[in-house]
Amino acid sequence: MNDLFLLDANVLSKIVYPKRNDDIYLWFKEKLDEEILFILTEISDYEVRRGLLHKDLKNAIKRLDSLKETLIYLPITTDVMLKSAELWAESRKQGIPTSGLKELDCDIILSSLCLSINGIIITENTRHFNFVKALNYKDI
Repeated sequence: MNDLFLLDANVLSKIVYPKRNDDIYLWFKEKLDEEILFILTEISDYEVRRGLLHKDLKNAIKRLDSLKETLIYLPITTDVMLKSAELWAESRKQGIPTSGLKELDCDIILSSLCLSINGIIITENTRHFNFVKALNYKDI
């Protein structure tokens, strides 16, 4: 399988969080053994990391840092942010916003990152991803 799978923050947080969901954690370990190509994006890292820092969860931060060293890491670029602005506006024109009007829409930024590499987003909330292919982790 040559697909590139981008981890949404809701899945990533359950992988690194101390009270992690064992189902997702075990699924992730199994898929790593199968050499599935997971992408850790800068935006998902940001979303998860800020919550861990706020709660001072040092062990979870270490796990997140470890993933950053072992998975493919995809940073945000200017082109991605320009595309994100387009998708954000389009989602509102279509009546399908994924965040509040004044919020930074991390799901739109993740969608733009996904489009930049023709990947697939792994999430527990596929409804937030209208411009890209998104799958529940159980469907891989």
